[in-house]
Amino acid sequence: MLEYLITSKTRLKLLVKFFSNAENQGHLRGLADEFGESTNSIRKELNHLSEAGFLVKVADKNKIEYQANPNHPLFSNLQDIIRNYLGFDRLLEAVLERMGEVDEVILTGDYAQGIDSGTIEVVIKGEFLNESYLDHLTGRIEEIIDRKVKFKVNTEIDSKDCLTLFKK
Repeated sequence: MLEYLITSKTRLKLLVKFFSNAENQGHLRGLADEFGESTNSIRKELNHLSEAGFLVKVADKNKIEYQANPNHPLFSNLQDIIRNYLGFDRLLEAVLERMGEVDEVILTGDYAQGIDSGTIEVVIKGEFLNESYLDHLTGRIEEIIDRKVKFKVNTEIDSKDCLTLFKK
C-alpha cells in the first residue's frame, strides 16, 4: 500500500533501510550493491532525503555514511509508518497476545538490517512460552503481513545485528 504513496522504489527501499532500524547506515556504493541499482539513482534519492533533513551524512574516511536523522520532527512518524508497512506492529501484537510470558521480541537477519527480503526472522525470549502456538501463529501472521516469518525461541543472538521490538 505504501508503494502507491511513495512511487519511487529506490526511495522506498532507502526509507525501509534507514527507518526500520535507526541504527542502520550505509554509503552510496554499498547501498547500490545491496539494492542492485545504479549509483546515480541511489545518489539522487540520498540527496533528496538529506536535503529534506530525513537523513544525516557522516564523513567516514573517504566515504560518506548516511543514516536516519532522529532529530527530524517527523522521525518517529516515519519510523512508525515504515514499521507498520513491514508488518512489525501486527507481528508483535500477535506474539504478545497468546505466547505466554514474553520478555523480549527481537528481529534478526535482513529486516534488522533494513532489507525487505520477504522473510522476517524473530527471536522470542521468555519463560513458560506457548511454543505450540507458534505453528498456528506463523501461518496466521504470514497471511496478514504478506511476508514469510521464521520464529526461534530463547535463542542467543549477536546484539549488534538485531532490532528489539519489545522488551519487558
